Amino acid sequence: MIIEAKKVVSVHYTLTEATAEGQLVETTNGGEPLAFIYGVGMMIPDFEKNLAGLKSGDKFAFGIPAANAYGEYDESALVEVPKNMFEVDGKIPDGLLEVGNSLPLTDQEGNRFNGMVAWVGLDKVKLDFNHPMAGVDLFFTGHVEAVRDAEAAELEHGHVHGPGGHHH
Repeated sequence: MIIEAKKVVSVHYTLTEATAEGQLVETTNGGEPLAFIYGVGMMIPDFEKNLAGLKSGDKFAFGIPAANAYGEYDESALVEVPKNMFEVDGKIPDGLLEVGNSLPLTDQEGNRFNGMVAWVGLDKVKLDFNHPMAGVDLFFTGHVEAVRDAEAAELEHGHVHGPGGHHH
């Protein structure tokens, strides 16, 4: 069975920066494979395009430029905010505002998102709202573990059930 729309695809992969020899970002080797429904918008479009037509057992190796992955780094996504907005009962919790910390935030409309602490000043904090992988070229190597038809419930829910997927 080949990879095409509405198929459940399971892959083991290693993701590195820029080239196969680049810095390791993550790997599924030694763990559960990544399982997803092909063609329903769960994955980076170029990731899916590079897997199209492969079948169980096939190996792959391909790069995706940052612009087609998580986007280029956007300087305008760095925002300065007043430090006192993080106070709880007049005090900022210890360890909260440390460079590199990812903070769960909510805007005035109730939308949730994360901002990474990029800089801490005396009365201001600079938050970075870029995706952590923005500006990074990706390189995937791996193999297709399995390809199967998606079940009706998986298509309805928009995700894989069972091993490597969501469990209800």
